Amino acid sequence: MRILYFTQYYPPEVGATQTRAYEMCRHLVRCGHRVTVITEVPNHPSGIIPPAYRGRLSERRLEEGIDVLRLWVWASPEKTFGSRMRFYLSYMAMAALAGALVREPGGGGGRYNLVYATSPPLFVGLAGLAAATARRVPFVFEVRDLWPESAVALGELADRRAIALAEGLERLLYRRAKRIVAVTSGIRDRLVQRGIPEGKLALIPNGANTDLFRFDPDGRQRVRAQWGVHEDEDQFVAMYAGVHGLAQGLETVLQAASMLKDRPHIRFVFVGEGPRKAGLVDMSRRMGLSNVRFLPEVPAHQMPAYLSAADCTIVPLRDQPVFRGALPSKMFEAWACARPVVLSAAGEAVGVLNEAGGGIAVPPERPDELARAILHLAEHADEAGRMGLLGCEYVRRNYSRQEQASRLEALLRSLMDEHQPEPERRPTCIYSI
Repeated sequence: MRILYFTQYYPPEVGATQTRAYEMCRHLVRCGHRVTVITEVPNHPSGIIPPAYRGRLSERRLEEGIDVLRLWVWASPEKTFGSRMRFYLSYMAMAALAGALVREPGGGGGRYNLVYATSPPLFVGLAGLAAATARRVPFVFEVRDLWPESAVALGELADRRAIALAEGLERLLYRRAKRIVAVTSGIRDRLVQRGIPEGKLALIPNGANTDLFRFDPDGRQRVRAQWGVHEDEDQFVAMYAGVHGLAQGLETVLQAASMLKDRPHIRFVFVGEGPRKAGLVDMSRRMGLSNVRFLPEVPAHQMPAYLSAADCTIVPLRDQPVFRGALPSKMFEAWACARPVVLSAAGEAVGVLNEAGGGIAVPPERPDELARAILHLAEHADEAGRMGLLGCEYVRRNYSRQEQASRLEALLRSLMDEHQPEPERRPTCIYSI
């Protein structure tokens, strides 16, 4: 297969979206398919384009066999409705044009035969649909978030006309896609409720690359030493690692840290960037939280050491109905590193955590409950260790990214067989990521 893969976010940017896209594309390439990724120049979530990418409209290079085309976008550190729309729409316009014109490297003649687009933002789907229409090839749409529903819930989108336009675009993409990939059961069920035929839907959930994410004892000692935490000091580290955005409600974590500030052996570490980080740092300073530390984001290959350095990880989400169908990949990555999870959320993720036995679930936006759960793990190290091991076993059985990538490859192959039957079908690829 020759695939055009549209994703606004991609490495070297750090995040679950970027990691999923990269690992899926790498698996497809290892299976013998040709993949061209159409993405933005790095800037997310800071909104600042690194100097190496400034002053040009595009950059194209081969990365681990993946043909990556990075495009200029209107990026800004200011996160307002207007700046976000300029950001999204500039990518959409650039990507739609590139998707219609780009040719496959190495003499392929531009004959891509499938377009795959992952959202949010929803405008990525429109760029992918435009390319698929121009090339007359099947369009596959991956839904990682029910946008604009989530944007409305978070207050990012309030104008009625804009909401109506976004909902119309959403319906168009669902209607025109040959297949829709949902990353959670909640998203899939919601789409069925909206009238999407079940035969059009595929569930390929989030997960973790279990070849990369493993407990790293040497990395644990090294990173804890950098934090000034030593094993013989009986320190307990609760860590949040990920985007510091609106959906996470990280103010709740700071409030929990305030409730535990009279217990100096419990420390909180925040790793990552995002639009709420400056406000969170200021909030921590005003609250006098000496037990809280903020660190910059780290590349994906360093995350196993950071996760291993923690004694538990915190996975929070805001108390909004739209998030009840969420299944954060950071939960699986923590489990793959044998770390217990304190989940501050409601819905599908709670069911998965309880099934795994890999941590403690508390209601969202309840700092008292969150503090109580962290204190319990800090005071019951053996139980915390067992939870981490149970989570690790559960991920390897049920949520490995390798198995999910194989399912995606099989889905795309079956779609191509419908449109371009082959006399002999090759077996499904089983390469490891």
